[in-house]
Amino acid sequence: MSATREDRASVDLSATAWALAARGGDPDAADHFVRALHGDVLRYVTYLSGDPQAAHDLTQDTFVRAFGSLHRYEGRASARTWLLAIARRAVADSIRRAATRPRTADAVDWRTAVENSRPHGLPGFEEGVALLDLVGNLSGERRVAFLLTQVVGLSYEEAAGRVGCPVGTVRSRVSRARAVLERLLREAEAASVPAA
Repeated sequence: MSATREDRASVDLSATAWALAARGGDPDAADHFVRALHGDVLRYVTYLSGDPQAAHDLTQDTFVRAFGSLHRYEGRASARTWLLAIARRAVADSIRRAATRPRTADAVDWRTAVENSRPHGLPGFEEGVALLDLVGNLSGERRVAFLLTQVVGLSYEEAAGRVGCPVGTVRSRVSRARAVLERLLREAEAASVPAA
């Protein structure tokens, strides 16, 4: 018999003796029992569960269960064999519980994705209606140049091609439209502020 087998057999005998003494109420024997077999239980539950993160919790659960049923342990099998059987049941119960819990999906939450894709800082519906009212006060050429470049998003060159005038003219119309809109917006804000 190799030294490793002899060592294991010696640890098994000692752990079994400590388990029986712990059953009788000896706290030091309980401590020795846990220290002797903690590493074996930890390795075993890590292997069975495949989850190193949960292994410590499963090991603790195993020992809690073992101490809860220690009064029934009679030493017919080694304490290691008895404890590893408890560990196997603890892992199986953990897997069963995990299977019944609702899981979060890795799929993208479409509502959150839509909300996150919306541009932030843009005016709301009321501001948009007010802006359209103000844009309605612009002359026809300025209104068209402003809407094509600032609302539709065309470049000045594309807008010039659409309306059939030079790019400089479109730039000038947009600049004048902005100046008028800023003035109208200041006047509207001043009218909405109540007098103190």
